Amino acid sequence: MDDRPSRIPASLPALRVAAREAGFGVSCEERTGSLPALLAAARPGGRILELGTGAGEGTAWLLSGMDAAARLVTVELDGAVQKTAREHLGSDPRVTFVADGGEWLQGYDGEPFDLVFADTWPGKFTHLDRALELVAPGGTYLIDDLFPQPGSPDGHGASVELLLADLEGRQDFRCLRLGWASGLLMAVRSSHVRDRSTPG
Repeated sequence: MDDRPSRIPASLPALRVAAREAGFGVSCEERTGSLPALLAAARPGGRILELGTGAGEGTAWLLSGMDAAARLVTVELDGAVQKTAREHLGSDPRVTFVADGGEWLQGYDGEPFDLVFADTWPGKFTHLDRALELVAPGGTYLIDDLFPQPGSPDGHGASVELLLADLEGRQDFRCLRLGWASGLLMAVRSSHVRDRSTPG
């Protein structure tokens, strides 16, 4: 079975060219991108947070799944990289671009999000507790790049194992590992906390 997405965002080809021209080589892989697009489509009027805009490919996937009432906040530490996404996607009224991931995470005091897609270091390997606090009950936390990627730092595998153990040890999230695409984990925040010994 061919698992490549049959539909891609209209803006994706131009974003890919712009990312290459900018020397940005770690954009969202298309199979990975298809999953947050699907999750966004399942949240009519949803509040969505992307941590790691990059050059905007993941942002384009999210926007392609969102309805007209949904809203996306996308956060990126590197303003020069995010400029590419702003130029191609900034006219969409559903998206708000924010700089400085860690600082924004620490200072945000608004409503929680129905979907948090953490595609960068802050909100995944750092600031994890804070990112999870921003997931609404019944909401989804999604991370990618758990498999080694080009340019992954030394110790990536050990960091991933610690992260997975942390997430799967939490009583307020139900986790699913996906050994597919770039290596994903999806976690849904429980609306209640059950004892870990409870069956099911």
